Amino acid sequence: MIYNQSDEILIRNLQEGDAQIITYEEIAQGWDEEGRLDKYFLRLKDQAEGRAIALAAEYQGNVAGYINIYPDSKWGAFAGLGYPEIVDFGVLEKYRRRGIGSRLMDAAEKIASNYADVVYLGVGLHSGYGSAQRMYVKRGYIPDGGGVWYKDKLCIPYEKCCNDDELVLYMSKQLC
Repeated sequence: MIYNQSDEILIRNLQEGDAQIITYEEIAQGWDEEGRLDKYFLRLKDQAEGRAIALAAEYQGNVAGYINIYPDSKWGAFAGLGYPEIVDFGVLEKYRRRGIGSRLMDAAEKIASNYADVVYLGVGLHSGYGSAQRMYVKRGYIPDGGGVWYKDKLCIPYEKCCNDDELVLYMSKQLC
């Protein structure tokens, strides 16, 4: 299914062949290889079983990014409340600053609005997530007020944690 299309950018459902392309490109960017391909196959499985909507972005015909929507997420700060969660969003480095991320977020938020009037996401806290943090704030996402989560659990004040990819802040947005 096509969710958004312009002369240069196409937003569509993630396909099996995309998983290998994205994995290869992320490893070429210096990202850890461990479990990377499996992550995309999990998104495809969840999509096939109706638990998620997995999207890919093409830029001038090349796979350039991805995003996933879980309409009734079972994890995180808003788990079990019937709110969709945006999970695992990225644009490959060589395609950034071309509006692809905004188009992916537009499509994800539109899909989420079919399920609820609130959407949420978790964003990492280290500097590698800086551009995502800024984008979410600009798009109207606000912190949930509960604090940070580490390894899928709310951190207790003064508890030790590691500033890795599993340290996240949950944010939500009221959809129109």
